[in-house]
Amino acid sequence: MERLGCVDVRALPLQLLLRTHPDWRALPVVVVDRDKPTGLIQWANEHAYARRIFPGMRYAAALSLSRELRGGVVQEAEIGDAIDLLTRRLWCFSPHIEPSDREPGVFWLDASGLRNIFPSFDAWAARIGDDLRTIQLYAIVAVGFSRFGSYAGARSSARNRVFQSANEERAYLRGVPIERIIADASLRDTLFKLGIETLGAFIDLPASGIRKRFGAEAYELHRFARGEGWDTLDPEVLFEPIERREPLDYPEDNSERLLFRFAGMLHGMLGELSARHEALKMLRFWLCLGDGSEQESEVSPATPTLDANQILVLLRLRLSAIALSASVMEIKARAIGVAASQQQLALFQESALRNVDAAQRAFAKIRAELGNDAVVYARLCEGQLPEAQYAWERLYTLAIPKPPRMASRQLVRLIYAPPVELPPSDRHEPDGWLIAGIAEGPVEEVVGPQIVSGGWWTKDVSRAYFYVRTRSGRWLWIYHDHQRRRWYLQGEVQ
Repeated sequence: MERLGCVDVRALPLQLLLRTHPDWRALPVVVVDRDKPTGLIQWANEHAYARRIFPGMRYAAALSLSRELRGGVVQEAEIGDAIDLLTRRLWCFSPHIEPSDREPGVFWLDASGLRNIFPSFDAWAARIGDDLRTIQLYAIVAVGFSRFGSYAGARSSARNRVFQSANEERAYLRGVPIERIIADASLRDTLFKLGIETLGAFIDLPASGIRKRFGAEAYELHRFARGEGWDTLDPEVLFEPIERREPLDYPEDNSERLLFRFAGMLHGMLGELSARHEALKMLRFWLCLGDGSEQESEVSPATPTLDANQILVLLRLRLSAIALSASVMEIKARAIGVAASQQQLALFQESALRNVDAAQRAFAKIRAELGNDAVVYARLCEGQLPEAQYAWERLYTLAIPKPPRMASRQLVRLIYAPPVELPPSDRHEPDGWLIAGIAEGPVEEVVGPQIVSGGWWTKDVSRAYFYVRTRSGRWLWIYHDHQRRRWYLQGEVQ
């Protein structure tokens, strides 16, 4: 009989936040969707639960319950990188891995056929937990006979669990409290009012009325729990990385000569990827230095490729940006590939005004030289202050912009980060003030003020915003900070 394992890296975003801030482990910590008082709490640790701070609360309300509360935002890109890392590590324990597309941190593994490698399923589960702890992530592993049975065993246990028979799994499943499985608080409260406190009672409900009474999410969970569909794994394709290492005959610190050594290694790795019908997605490398340390870095082309010239250009930029503390004694490289796709030529193809592929290659060069955080885009957020109404996120894929047709041209408001401090003014109102110097002329038109105040949860904020037009025609966006008693240039309208 097939055996399935479920690895539950509980509250993965929260674990990533605590891994970044290990000094917070003894404090109440929450993950919020945005680092603002109006942000919603998505995950909370046990210390936060002890202070009655729960997911779904506003960050400001949680701060009023505990002055020791710490919070942060975990970006989707960071969660995705962690899932990729976990998938690669779990491939050491099973060739078939399926990450959950519903809950980050949940993985299903094919545990069949591993008896000749591991002495028991208990040892297999323990080895998985030990391996993940080396990267400071903690997981519960359950081994069962069905997808939902292993999932429920991992979600409801404080330690690894192995079911010896399908009957044992079904009996355990019926006694699992629903709060361990159902994250929606409103759905849990509704079920509690009906006296449904275990998964067994929930499974016994007639399937015909689940969707109508409790919604689509409850209906999918009910089907999942009854074992209808969803038992066949849809594993990620395993792409084994290609590794090379080359000891140097003598210490080297010249980037051009290092690039020449990389070129010899790269051509061999690309040839092996081509034989496997793969293209290079990422090249990660380590420079082993004479002082015993290692310098780790990586380059990624705009799209998976087998073109060595593209990779060498990125490597030249990356190597020139690395500051070495000692000479290089050895080079290690790992090529990560993906399945190569055949691009078909379209019979009729519109010529784009912008070359997206060229832009992607340019961005790849910028990331190689300045790091992955050098290419970002602005994402709109909910915030009280102008500088809190957007956030910068990494840009990995560039799409052709499709702006809507407008009857008239729209004004664009530019925001300066940080705001520019203006010279002191003798007047409380900006009318007649030489804000931009004599060449721009005095302020001739003022629109405002618009008052922004609040911020009691951190520090008081009191600002008066104005749009002002100088004699030269420039529209500036300024504000007066009442706490600091200074004027600032927030932006400009063009």
